[in-house]
Amino acid sequence: MGALEFQYPNKEIRRNYLKALEFQYPEWIPCAVSFSPATWKKHREKLEDIVVRHPLIFGSYEKSSRDFDAMPPCYREGEYYTDNWRCVWYNIQEGLEGQVVRFPLADWKALDTYRPPDYLTKTEREERDWEKIKRDIEERRNKGLLTVGSGERLFDRLYFLRGFRNLMIDIVMDDPNLPRLIKMLEDYEMKLIGKWLEIGVDMIVFHTDIGTQHGLMISPAKFRKYIKPMFKFLFTTCRKAGTHVHLSSDGRLLDIVDDLIECGVSAHDPQLRANTLEGIIKAYKGKMCIDLDLDRQMFAFCTPADIRQQVKEAVEKLSLPEGGLMMKAQISGGNVSLENIEAICHSMEEFCLRNK
Repeated sequence: MGALEFQYPNKEIRRNYLKALEFQYPEWIPCAVSFSPATWKKHREKLEDIVVRHPLIFGSYEKSSRDFDAMPPCYREGEYYTDNWRCVWYNIQEGLEGQVVRFPLADWKALDTYRPPDYLTKTEREERDWEKIKRDIEERRNKGLLTVGSGERLFDRLYFLRGFRNLMIDIVMDDPNLPRLIKMLEDYEMKLIGKWLEIGVDMIVFHTDIGTQHGLMISPAKFRKYIKPMFKFLFTTCRKAGTHVHLSSDGRLLDIVDDLIECGVSAHDPQLRANTLEGIIKAYKGKMCIDLDLDRQMFAFCTPADIRQQVKEAVEKLSLPEGGLMMKAQISGGNVSLENIEAICHSMEEFCLRNK
């Protein structure tokens, strides 16, 4: 949930977001706060109270509208779950997303007969109804809200299919099957992108976790050899059609930021701890829109004053009058106090929405 889901009186959320994205002098810094199912289950009605107290962050919210104990697939402790790509997930902690433990393409022999899910009828875990999607997009467009399509997963899809260890060996050894796997994913993505472009959206969001705390999972050279061509083909297709590209990827990506810009990425969400404020300033500022992912690893272990200082410093050092900065806080698990969650909201209101 976030400010894109509603309208301020006499203000245009979509227009301001696009101004921030395009360095066209937004009136305020777009910001959002999200909670995992585990966080809702832990704090329940008290978390709802915070959401209600901060409409500038969350928009309108109806209390008692949420089932705090309901868990989506892959979030249920002790459960094996097979998604529509035939990847088998397992969860060991209720309320947090599990991980893939069985891989449909662990044996390369399976690639000959493997087929991705039908993009017309399936998402990763659900059924897809494009007619309903069209209606929803049109409703958002009529309300003046940002319209967004999901490009689903890229690099992480590869290790979900092959298994992480297998994929790392494939890349190091230049396995001759690897280009076939990437081409299969690229073809699927192009069909999916084509559908979003046909409907018409402001932005398509892609997920591609490729970083660790200290660097890329693969070398920059291997990224440029195997992954960058796919990124460039997909993203420039979006940009040529007038649609922005938001890339979500955890970890330290400083070594390939210029590559992402070349590929057509409009915005990326660098994690503050992994990339450091100084690294983000040097690699991103003024070059590509920063959707700053605040340091979620500190939220459970700091004071409200620490949070305020982090938001204040980030805005002071990363913001430009012309834009290029957004901010988000993702609260995972149940160990972040209500006091610190409230501090995140207050700090964003103070430093990101102060001109609102």
